[in-house]
Amino acid sequence: MTHPPRRQRCSGPLLLAASLVLAACGQGRYVEQSEYNDPSRSSQRGSVLGMENGFTLFGSSTNRDGANGGGALGVNAFLWRGSLDTLSFMPLISADPFGGVIITDWYSPPETPGERFKVTTYILGRQLRSDGVRVSVFRQVESRGQWVDQAVSADMGPALEDKILARARDLRIQSTQTAGR
Repeated sequence: MTHPPRRQRCSGPLLLAASLVLAACGQGRYVEQSEYNDPSRSSQRGSVLGMENGFTLFGSSTNRDGANGGGALGVNAFLWRGSLDTLSFMPLISADPFGGVIITDWYSPPETPGERFKVTTYILGRQLRSDGVRVSVFRQVESRGQWVDQAVSADMGPALEDKILARARDLRIQSTQTAGR
């Protein structure tokens, strides 16, 4: 009796794919406190060849509004910075300037320690517009030693959006005043 030849398993490509998926999971990083208000972080970039006029990897040094530092971000630099400034009292979990997403960790206000909030901010484009930012707010209340999801006031997200937009507008005004000197 002859047995059919055994098929060899193709484990090499499968292991490679699994390794790449797992390696991609660790690409995020925490945002340091010092990065919140460091204007030089948004304009740091260079050429691949190390020369001033070499091949630039992430665009020019000006954004569409003419402000310095906008080319390195995938979103509007003023909205990005305004969001970070506005949410600076909350600890950050993740900040993705290319995708335009900022996620905070849970924050309990000192006056209400049995309540905590988490915020996710989406910057929706490269233009400074009133509809260019969306904020989602999540709230939990401590009940019998466990955190329970609770409804958030309907005006809390739009109120944060307004503060972010006001800060972004102030930053844009400051940048045009310093550029005109």
